[in-house]
Amino acid sequence: MKFFRPDLIHAIWLVIALAIFYIWAFKKRKNDMEKFAQKELIIELVPSFNFRRRYIKASLVLIAFILCIISLMRPQWGFHWKEVKRKGLDILVAIDTSKSMLTEDVKPNRLERSKLAVKDLVRKLKGDRIGLIAFAGTSFLQCPLTVDYDGFMTTLDDLNVNTIPRGGTSISSAIYKAIETYGEGDKKYSVLVIITDGEDHEGDLSNAAEGAGKEGIKIFCIGIGTEEGELIPIAEEEGTKNFLKDASGNVVKSRLNEDILKKIAIDTGGSYVRATGAEFGLDLLYEEKLSKMEKREFESKLEKKYEDRFQIPLTLAFLLLIIELFINEKKRLK
Repeated sequence: MKFFRPDLIHAIWLVIALAIFYIWAFKKRKNDMEKFAQKELIIELVPSFNFRRRYIKASLVLIAFILCIISLMRPQWGFHWKEVKRKGLDILVAIDTSKSMLTEDVKPNRLERSKLAVKDLVRKLKGDRIGLIAFAGTSFLQCPLTVDYDGFMTTLDDLNVNTIPRGGTSISSAIYKAIETYGEGDKKYSVLVIITDGEDHEGDLSNAAEGAGKEGIKIFCIGIGTEEGELIPIAEEEGTKNFLKDASGNVVKSRLNEDILKKIAIDTGGSYVRATGAEFGLDLLYEEKLSKMEKREFESKLEKKYEDRFQIPLTLAFLLLIIELFINEKKRLK
């Protein structure tokens, strides 16, 4: 036997509290009665009252409550095999890990805010496969497509600006990596979500987007940052904070470039969302777009389905309460 909700065992404290209340109430009533007569005379003064029946009624109520808690815990024993068919999308999430993602115009910074938003997205998935691509000057498949959401989360937590050793930003390399990952086959169920500030410094972005479109991969872009931009903080080894500078020694300000992200989305049949600190946009993207797309039917498998037996303790509790109602605390006098 197993329980579907073993955590509800803590409700037993309510039964213990009720038992303590009964003990207190019985003792108080007995003490009150003994104030008016000696203990030996109580039975003669109230001959119709049956203390034993009162205790039985209280015991029945307590047992009924325990059975109700067991019923809520959903005891299960016995099982049958059921064929389960899983449907879902293939979703690759490509996250920009270039140093510009350290910019703090979105708190705590662009990269950390992106990771939090992706975690929220994963919690909404139901059977969809998800994978992770990190990109900067080049790209790398950090996590292949999987339904192991915990494993995906672990990989996501490890993502940082040092994940890709080559600097720069190449959105095109992330797109090509997605095309490579999806490989051959029907890609109408394939989605690429790109999270970046849109500052593409290298690569042939137009050809990459065109290639994805021909393959049937829809690209959804999340633009993170502000048009005004912000300086890129760099933590020094001494613990001090400095700002990223270019080859000429000038500080670099990173700005959101929405135009190229909108174009990628339009060319591939996807859409563009601008992220803000309050509303990142991935939730909206999933609710309005991804969840409504046609789903691929993955392999079916047999799953063991345990039989619920909560009806048994619930029925016993109901019967005990009915019996309790018919037990009279007063006994018949001859």
